[in-house]
Amino acid sequence: MKARTAKSRTAKETPNKERGAKVISMKSRKALRIAPEHGPKHAGDMAAAQRVFNLEAEGIAALARTLDADFSRALDLMMGCQGRIVVSGMGKSGHVAHKIAATLASTGTPAFFVHPGEASHGDLGMITRGDVVLALSNSGETAELTDLVAHTRRFRIPLIAITGRRPSSLADNADVALVLPAAAEACPMGLAPTTSTTMTLALGDAIAVALMERRGFTADEFQMRHPGGRLGRKLLKVSDIMHGGDELPLVPGKMTMDKALIEMTAKHFGCVGVVDAKNKLLGVVTDGDLRRNMSPKLLAKTAGEVMTASPVTIRPQALADEALGVMNARSITTLFVVDKGKTVGIIHVHDCLRSGIA
Repeated sequence: MKARTAKSRTAKETPNKERGAKVISMKSRKALRIAPEHGPKHAGDMAAAQRVFNLEAEGIAALARTLDADFSRALDLMMGCQGRIVVSGMGKSGHVAHKIAATLASTGTPAFFVHPGEASHGDLGMITRGDVVLALSNSGETAELTDLVAHTRRFRIPLIAITGRRPSSLADNADVALVLPAAAEACPMGLAPTTSTTMTLALGDAIAVALMERRGFTADEFQMRHPGGRLGRKLLKVSDIMHGGDELPLVPGKMTMDKALIEMTAKHFGCVGVVDAKNKLLGVVTDGDLRRNMSPKLLAKTAGEVMTASPVTIRPQALADEALGVMNARSITTLFVVDKGKTVGIIHVHDCLRSGIA
């Protein structure tokens, strides 16, 4: 009995050991639900994605073709706004409205989102006579927008509608109605907002960009609104991170190197700028210059004799990213900043790294 039991157990275990890799592979595939790399399911996924891309692209193309003078009229109202652009919408339109408000605010047009449901319960007080309301509703019949629309009519607050239907309650009551062209939703049932929300989002971007161009919105203003983001850091100027004033390591050309070295050591940049009486940068003395001039007579020489003439410099208005590129290209760690012929600052590669632009 023991022999049979052992044999039986061995017979059970041996196939498992031999088939171990196969068993684990099958279990893993089942647990992770690994689909074949090729096959009907894979092809169906790609077809669904392509259908969505094509339908939404066609919707945006149709929107571009049907854009008319009402678009400029809407921009006129927004440019004349003394307060804020109040953007509102319900459901998926509400999510799009959030994004449009954020894009407007970050590109020079003050804006914020108001939920239409909350508006009916007190948030209408956020909307003043100096504001402009931008309301989104694909059907144009969103019940939650009723009180908001009535508020704009009562207090003569300009109302711009983005809707997919005319006539509709929203379009009929708006001062300007931007009507989306008829387009099939990418949803296979034609119900879930897909193409319509993509068109609305694109129209919001078009409004924001057109307003930027009308206002002459600059990169400086963009950086002010994005101080904590990657985009803002990329727009930092040399003047934002350079060292100036008493931090500048500068000496006159006639100063002997024994004194120039004291200034060079005290300022911790590993170099010293050589300037004339008008603060014009004549050259720079670096560690490399010291090595090249190493001799018993070094300390008796003047800074003008040791310096490298006509050093590479940068403008204070240049982007810090540009300064970093120059330092990398020239294999140097510092750049003197010169404005209108005068030395106004110095920037070190570590300043660029600390600012997060690298």
